[in-house]
Amino acid sequence: MKPQHLNIINIESQSFSVRKDLYANINNRWHYHKQLELITFHKGTGTQFVGDNIRNFGPGDVVLIGSDLPHYWKYDNCFINDKENQEPYSTVIHFFDNFLGDRFLMLPELGNMRSLLEIAKRGILIKANDACEIAEKIEAVYNSQGMVRIIRLLDCLNIISKIPAPTLLTSIGFKQDFKESENERMDNIYNFVINNFKNKIELDEVASIAGMSASSFCRYFKTRTGKTFMNFLADMRVGYACKLILDNKLNMKNICYESGFNNFSCLHKNFKTITGMTPKDYKHHHNIR
Repeated sequence: MKPQHLNIINIESQSFSVRKDLYANINNRWHYHKQLELITFHKGTGTQFVGDNIRNFGPGDVVLIGSDLPHYWKYDNCFINDKENQEPYSTVIHFFDNFLGDRFLMLPELGNMRSLLEIAKRGILIKANDACEIAEKIEAVYNSQGMVRIIRLLDCLNIISKIPAPTLLTSIGFKQDFKESENERMDNIYNFVINNFKNKIELDEVASIAGMSASSFCRYFKTRTGKTFMNFLADMRVGYACKLILDNKLNMKNICYESGFNNFSCLHKNFKTITGMTPKDYKHHHNIR
């Protein structure tokens, strides 16, 4: 799967774009773009990949993705072949950080906005329970025209900027500002891991994707992501295990193997390190029996 740099074209008469996605698989490719992306999900569930973060998503969730931050949403298989399209799966807004001009963004009253656009580089998640007002504002943006549409987008971003402790998705060391050649190399690595993290991955195997020896690859990956490859792989697997626990369709033994861990003690150790909870505590925290 070749990574895609999407060039999203705005209509000349509009300063930003807003659309509704009627198909579940429209965003199921690893991609990035210069515009920020604000998306709210109306129906469907699946796995969300943002930078080096993986977790489940569902109806009502709102996500703000920064410029050039790689991401995609993989819907569960039961939604992929949905041909009825009675209701949209998501509403998506794409906008440049300076869509109102550089001088506008530097106004002293827009300090919160500048801070929001900065932390959006790591991706911001607002779960459904806390996102009702924001989702309504996004709907209002879609249903507006002219200057009112701009005002409502600013209103939406203002609400997000006032969230006391937003959930940031990528790790603090994650970097996506590589040269174009490095972008392609890193995207090839990410694509390989996304498609194979459920299986055993040998270091030599993924190093060959980057065209390096194992030792050179380890140094390269740590320099560009701020974490070791094995830590990155563990994050992927634990994130997927969290999704399976919330789905509540498999027992813990099957979740262990389905997530790519070869034994439960390995799952337990990594799960506790990354989430701060054991898998059992995680289930209780989300009221799953």
